[in-house]
Amino acid sequence: MMDTAATNPREARLAMRRGAWTGPTTYKVPGYVQCNLVALPKAYAYDFLVYCQRNREACPIVDITDPGDVVPRYAAPDADLRTDLPRYRVFQNGTLVDEPTDVTRYWREDAVAFLIGSSLTFDEPLRRIGVELSPEVWVLETSLPTRPAGPFAGPLIVTMRYFTPEDAIRAVQLTARFPWNHGPPIHLGSPEAIGANLQAPLVGPPVTSLPSDKIPVFWACGVTPQSSALNAGIEWMITHSPGHGFITDLQADHFSQP
Repeated sequence: MMDTAATNPREARLAMRRGAWTGPTTYKVPGYVQCNLVALPKAYAYDFLVYCQRNREACPIVDITDPGDVVPRYAAPDADLRTDLPRYRVFQNGTLVDEPTDVTRYWREDAVAFLIGSSLTFDEPLRRIGVELSPEVWVLETSLPTRPAGPFAGPLIVTMRYFTPEDAIRAVQLTARFPWNHGPPIHLGSPEAIGANLQAPLVGPPVTSLPSDKIPVFWACGVTPQSSALNAGIEWMITHSPGHGFITDLQADHFSQP
């Protein structure tokens, strides 16, 4: 179910809160910064923060809550992170146990929530300059390692879109203005060069072939820290469901470089 009438972040979050929007946020509520969510116990927060600092392309931090606080006071001060995403994932000891639309009953008093910039933010700016957006945004695991911190480690996860060569150049130039939403691509061209298997994406349908006039373009992805936390096997973690981001009040054009 999705409330497609929501035209601003607050309307969208309230629709999610009442369960009227449970679908993806890809290409929705354009013009505002979208974020990925990772909430974990305070005991792991420092190591996770260091992991994000060491892997900034994948983990650009937009906001961090105080322990137990459910309000992202910088990104959306009237929001509730337990209810205002369309779908979540709940993990225990590294195992997915639920994918609810409300995580109030799972939230812990020692939870620290990290909002990590999402590449879904720059799709609207790309569209505005005339770049033809690909029909999907794929999420893929690569063979590229991230820099570990404490128990957090693992491969780089990427998003993939495809463009004409001309649009790919324009996409590189524009997305470089959005360092808090992954910045410019980490790779263009052959997916094999980064160990990305298009036939086994984490999100999106398998890709058996690309259009002959398009090339794949890969950005570091905010699912990377989720993957690192799963590898760590920590006892409790809540994340967004891939493609189901948190829509902030921050305007994308103002949350970028000139």
